[in-house]
Formats: sequence, C-alpha cells, structure tokens
Amino acid sequence: MGQPVNVTVHPHDGGIFFRFRNEQWEARPENVTDTTRCTRLGLVATIEHLMSALAGTEITVAMVELDAPELPALDGSAAPYLEALVENGFDEIGSADAAKVFSRVFVQDDDAKIAISAGEGHWRYEFLTFPRWPGTQVLDAPNVIDEYPRIANARTFAFQEELAMIEAAGLGQGLDAESALILGPDGYLNSERCADEPVRHKMLDAIGDIYLAGIPLRFLNVVAIRTGHAATVKAAGQLRAVAGR
Repeated sequence: MGQPVNVTVHPHDGGIFFRFRNEQWEARPENVTDTTRCTRLGLVATIEHLMSALAGTEITVAMVELDAPELPALDGSAAPYLEALVENGFDEIGSADAAKVFSRVFVQDDDAKIAISAGEGHWRYEFLTFPRWPGTQVLDAPNVIDEYPRIANARTFAFQEELAMIEAAGLGQGLDAESALILGPDGYLNSERCADEPVRHKMLDAIGDIYLAGIPLRFLNVVAIRTGHAATVKAAGQLRAVAGR
C-alpha cells in the first residue's frame, strides 16, 4: 500500500495477536484471509516478516498494534524487526508444554512441496528456478535458531520480468533497489547481501507462515521446495491440527 505506518509490539498474556483499529486477530492459520504475494491476517497485510522475527527470537506471546493495515517493508528483510526485538529485551512470564506433533505433515501444490515432522530444528529449503537463472539454491540449517540472524538479513526479491506486473498491480510500494533484490536472466541486477540471498528469504517467509501453527521452530524438522504463502499457510493449518491445537 505504501502508506506510513507505526507498529508497536506490546507484551501480552497469551498468544500472538495483531490489532488494527478496534479489531484484533490471533496469529493462527484459520485467520489468514489472503496469500497473494504476502500473508494477510484479518485486515493486516504482510505479517510474514515480523512473524518470522518472532519465531526466530522464540517469542510466544505478543500484541502487535498498527495504525495502518499493512506491516512496513523496511529494508525488505526481517532484520530490522529482529534488531528491535533484541534491543528491547525479553521477559520470561512462565513456562508451557510445547504441543506434540503426532504425525507427519505433507503438502503438495503443483511444484510446491513441504514436509514437517517432530524434530530438533533442522530446516531445509530448496529454491528451484530451472531453466531460468539461478537454477538451484539450497539452504540447509541443522539448527535453525542459530542460523536465524543470517536468514533474517535476506531481502525480498523479484524476477526482472515480473516488475511491470508488480507495479501495475500496485504491489511492492515502499521497496526500492536497496530493499528488494532483482533477479535478471543471468545474475543479480543490484547488489546482493549474500550469494544465496533468494533461498534465505524463501526460508524466512516459510518460517513466518509456519509459525502460525504456534509451535517453536526448534521442535520441528522441515523440508520445503518451491513454496509460496498458500502452501506454507496450508501446512501450518495441518500442523496445528495434528498437534491438537
């Protein structure tokens, strides 16, 4: 939308909620209202980067309050959210038993695949664009919490041939050549932060969506291939169901 927005993350007493005006929505898969190029929760769009940062810092309770219906793009990554959360510190308000994952979750939607099981935080993402460049990028994180700061730093990206469509649809406002990585036919068209930045951002988004299930990352093993928000939100819904949440 490209409009100014103030975002405040407050302490809360149970679950993660997003509040806009006089309405609020708990961060759960069933409250997702759209997955077109971002994840929309109720009326609040583009929650995935902040949800990813909350997951990476293992925050389980928070109230996110906004004065506009979309989270800001910032630098295109989750790093600013991560930095703000870490700088303000955390309080332990108690303990709770983690939900038990009783069976494996598998979602396939055309070329998108995602498999989730109980585990020890081993996450793997395969970003495949063959025959288009870059072809294949794989990120394997045996301990996703330890790796998370380097995942959080990866910016959103777009293929050069998509830019006209994105602009015509009014998407990507607030992003520029510094906050979005552009993939040309033979290489990056602007400066990348790391050689595998696209696959890192894909894992960032997947983490944010799957955290809608409410299960800490360290208790899951995940393999995702060519997923978008529709597949990862669907997987989060199934994960929540098999955990009895």
